[in-house]
Amino acid sequence: MGAIIYQPLLYCYIIWTALLPAKHEFKVLHPIHVSTTNIEYNKQDNKLEVICSIFTDDFEAALAKQSHAKTDLNKAEMHGAMDALVKSYIATNLNIKVGDMPEKLNYLGFEINREATEVYLESDKIPAVKKVDVEVSLLYNLFDDQINIVHIIVNGVRKSEKVNYPDKRVGQVF
Repeated sequence: MGAIIYQPLLYCYIIWTALLPAKHEFKVLHPIHVSTTNIEYNKQDNKLEVICSIFTDDFEAALAKQSHAKTDLNKAEMHGAMDALVKSYIATNLNIKVGDMPEKLNYLGFEINREATEVYLESDKIPAVKKVDVEVSLLYNLFDDQINIVHIIVNGVRKSEKVNYPDKRVGQVF
């Protein structure tokens, strides 16, 4: 009885694999959509140092959706074009206030670190930090289950908060 059921399945499998291209490019999808944003006040330089870590495949899709352009963060020959897209995307989806003043974040660049893209930013010189407010909506243009984790470190004190879509705001007092 089992041979009657399994034989047609085997034939379907053989035909299916024969019809597929020789090179299979299956992307493994991760079941969780999360990014992290680390904001650290460098007391020596009086600047905020920011690193956003985002899954590269998700980030490329978000950049493509925003810019309607082909994206590939891994190709060296596209790095200049990708810099412009990354800078624009981060400026749209990450805003930081220290006290009541919005901080201009200077884009320093990005690099690929395994499955993640790390985006580097820093502020201009600022006075001592007492209060930090962050508005983050990274990948909200793609996923309605997106989680953004924000770590803020001031004078060695680390405070972290998870922001679930559609919420965007995080505030910490030091």
